[in-house]
Amino acid sequence: MYLACPKRLAVALAIVTFIGTMLAQAPAPSVAPPADLDTYVGASMKTFDVPGMAVTIVKDGKIVVAKGYGVRKLGDPTPVDEFSLFGIGSNTKAFTTAALATLVDEGKLSWDDPVYQRLPGFVMYDPYVSHEMTIRDLLTHRSGMGLGEGDLLFWPHSTYTREEIIYKLRFMKPASSFRSHYAYDNLLYMTAGQIIPAVTGVSWDDYVRQKIFTPLGMSHSNVTNVNIKPGDNVAFPHSSMDGKLQVIHFEVLDNAGPAGAINSCAADMAKWVQLQLNRGKFTDRDGRLFSEQRSKEMWTPQTILPTGDPPPPLAGLKTKFADYALGWGLRDYHGRKLVGHTGGVAGFVSRVMLVPEENLGVVVLTNAEEGGAFDSILYHVLDHYFHLPPTDWVAAYKSLKDTQEKDAAETMKKAEGARAADSKPSLPLDKYAGVYNDAWYGPITIRIENGALVMTFDHTPTMIGDLQHWQHDTFKAHWRDRTIEDAFVTFALNPDGTIDSARMAAVSPLADFSFDYQDLLLKPAEKK
Repeated sequence: MYLACPKRLAVALAIVTFIGTMLAQAPAPSVAPPADLDTYVGASMKTFDVPGMAVTIVKDGKIVVAKGYGVRKLGDPTPVDEFSLFGIGSNTKAFTTAALATLVDEGKLSWDDPVYQRLPGFVMYDPYVSHEMTIRDLLTHRSGMGLGEGDLLFWPHSTYTREEIIYKLRFMKPASSFRSHYAYDNLLYMTAGQIIPAVTGVSWDDYVRQKIFTPLGMSHSNVTNVNIKPGDNVAFPHSSMDGKLQVIHFEVLDNAGPAGAINSCAADMAKWVQLQLNRGKFTDRDGRLFSEQRSKEMWTPQTILPTGDPPPPLAGLKTKFADYALGWGLRDYHGRKLVGHTGGVAGFVSRVMLVPEENLGVVVLTNAEEGGAFDSILYHVLDHYFHLPPTDWVAAYKSLKDTQEKDAAETMKKAEGARAADSKPSLPLDKYAGVYNDAWYGPITIRIENGALVMTFDHTPTMIGDLQHWQHDTFKAHWRDRTIEDAFVTFALNPDGTIDSARMAAVSPLADFSFDYQDLLLKPAEKK
């Protein structure tokens, strides 16, 4: 038998004892937030002109931060607190996926069930896609539909029901082949949510309340803003109109609920983040909302996203990979996998980010439409917990915003300068008036009002626009509700001088993709 030299053994024991003592004395990794968090949030709000925010940080299972900043409503001193509700927009999608995951756990459905088997009558434009599309496909933005295609069916608020919108999917021409490209959509998430009542007999709205909000104690959150009353603890939406930040109306999204209608607060979102980081297991008691296997599936790449170079101010965010999973986006940052999503509805934008390897979660809710505001705070928090040198993310995102706005202004100025301002319409104005139909949207009416043309989207009450002549047979729809992006309307004529069709396109390069005017083809309705 080999025996160690007594002297060496003594040295080895001394080293082990020293290391053990040092480990015992070493402080545990800090869960404390950045010391300058409040100052940094204030700087972001001031720079990006955001009236109110709420921030949540969860670290190592503990709620480290859940607090409000600023005011709920411009011109009103009532402060935002941890219970103030904000629209979380597309961060709703992770809730819809989690709700479906509970049904997968119960054996009531599979991610790969064909949709038509769960929703009888489900039809897409392409018969092959109608037959092959699965529940997984509904959740991964690879259907072949164009970016935001069909969003005008619910945004701005329309009179269409969820069932009517799903029926209209059959009229939407694909922009690419099935499962070949990533293109973000909302309508298929709404469709996915409607599988819940088809399987359980319980509406998506009630299922989320009963199966997610109640078990988690998210007692302040809701799935609709139609019941808001004076005095309720809610943040009001704000948008910049004609260069000035203003309070705007709440956009009702009930007919697209599973895609983006949830309203929540810092305190409730902390509980949601705790559950996610705990892989579906409740943190305050035994039991689970969904299994660890479902959690793994929801964070597994499904659709590959492009990973081009970010703009120069954000060079530090260059990724090695980017994917969309099930209700979550995936990417890397300094060697860690990030699991997150953004959300946007009229007057609100939000960010949820999970870092599983660090057991870290961050939520930023805002009551203005400024993505740079929430992302500058997010990366400041991540840098703190990743022990990275500080970066002035507020300045970086402000530089990007300034560049984008300058480029957009130059593009619009160039278009203004290039138009034939002295040209005339080919026809008398009354010849453009009439009812037009789009295959998926439906009726759009153009009428003469006080000697000028006025356009209305018949199922969207707020879409009333004055058609201002631009050049030749192109007009600009200047919407009376200034939260709606202006659009060009160009008429094409038949050889006999009658109108064949009309096409639309957003005026501003910065228009939200949900204003998918480019997907419309307006044809004059047959006169009865």
